[in-house]
Amino acid sequence: MAAKQGSQQIAKWPEESREAAQLVIHQYGEPDEASETQLTWHRPGPWKRIVASKAFFQHDFPAPHQDSVESVIDYRVPPEKFTQLAEFDGSVIVERTAGEVSARCHDEQANFLALNLMHDIVTGAKSVQQARDYYAKEFADFRRKKPTPYMEKLHFSPGDGDTADPDIRQLSDEDLEQAKREGQQRG
Repeated sequence: MAAKQGSQQIAKWPEESREAAQLVIHQYGEPDEASETQLTWHRPGPWKRIVASKAFFQHDFPAPHQDSVESVIDYRVPPEKFTQLAEFDGSVIVERTAGEVSARCHDEQANFLALNLMHDIVTGAKSVQQARDYYAKEFADFRRKKPTPYMEKLHFSPGDGDTADPDIRQLSDEDLEQAKREGQQRG
């Protein structure tokens, strides 16, 4: 589907996801890819990609809202930090093998906030509870029209395609060949 049809495609979406997708179109123009269920922009602004989805998810942290816009960056998270990030915010998604982290919320500003706090947790600058408390404060300050520095931009430099973690090989070629021979004998 031609990218110029992104605005037309979302006309059929539920209001919650349509409104969020329209914010991205307003900020970055028509998407690079469009389908019935999602719009995708490649390398818009500071992001590796943004995906606006027809599907949306109810999220009650720090206040009830719907998540439908995912902002992705290259970033390597040490495996020992995964649990802390899950405790922080269920809409922060870590893809270890791909070397990506994303935040899925209603808008880009909330995704900046979530990813800046993700980075603070990974680097040890904030505990999970400190990050949750800061998120709630800045979320409320945004509505108060007070300064919200973590919602304006990324406060760190994401990776540049060098963050993938292919993990460590467990089985040698010899192990695999032996398993194949054993399977053929049983077959």
